[in-house]
This record gives sequence, C-alpha cells and structure tokens, in this order.
Amino acid sequence: MAEAKKKLLTYAGLKALEDELEDLKVVKRKEVAAKIKEAREQGDLSENAEYDAAKDEQRDIEARIEELEAILKNAEVVVEDEVDFDKINVGCTVKVYDITYDEEMEFKIVGSTEANSLEGKISNESPVGQALIGKKAGETVTVETQAGDIEYKVLEISRSK
Repeated sequence: MAEAKKKLLTYAGLKALEDELEDLKVVKRKEVAAKIKEAREQGDLSENAEYDAAKDEQRDIEARIEELEAILKNAEVVVEDEVDFDKINVGCTVKVYDITYDEEMEFKIVGSTEANSLEGKISNESPVGQALIGKKAGETVTVETQAGDIEYKVLEISRSK
C-alpha cells in the first residue's frame, strides 16, 4: 500500500480534530446506539424509518471516526513559533493586495484539512496557497484561477492570530 501523504496541521487544527474525534467516540456513538435500541423496540425493522435513519447515522459517524483517525495518524504539526516570517509558510497570516480587484485581503495559510475560505483559511495546496508559499513581503504573484489570472502583492507576513 502506498504511504499516506502527511497532512499539515496547525496546533489549533490538530486540537479541533482531536476534540471532534473524542466527541464522536464518546458522545455521538452512545446517542446513536440509544436511537437504534429505541427503534428496535418498536418491532418490525423492515419498515422502520427510525431504525434505518439511526443505522445510516451510525455508518456516517464510524466513517468520520475512521477518516479523522487516518488524518491524525498522518498529521504533521506545524510549530507556529518556529515558522520563519521572512517568507510565507503554513501557519502564518498573510496580508495581500489584490491588484486585479483593487482590494486588500488577509489569509491564514493552513494545511488542506483545516482550509475554510469563509474563515479566511486557505490551504497550502490551493492555487493561491501554492503561489504564495515561499514569497516575501513586497513580492507579486500571479495565480491562475477559473475566473482568470489574479495578481496579488504580498504586503505583510505575520504570526497567525
């Protein structure tokens, strides 16, 4: 079997995944087991929608537990205190000027597991993340996107908040 790819995580991302895994194993498993038990007590399982729904939920929980365990097993934590802020890397916050759309933006560069564009967290594997990694303040990068090329000027690199 091919060796699994290392997943880069910040400490906050690692903690969030560990907390989710703990919640699934300790709380959600018990909740769904109780739902299955309750549905079984209603009799005929062949036409029992509650039983089917509870089994589906159980399957989803177990799949997510397996997924989280695989991520955590292959996690490589970026020690943010050791990040070099002379150039962009995972674990830093970057302020850029979008030359194409004439606006300032701020991104936190994270591993792909933690990416969430609504929170301004972009993956180091995304087109923008890949283009920014290794750049220094003052440099300009061009990113190929589905909407066309976008130019960013790196304004500031700082420790993640």
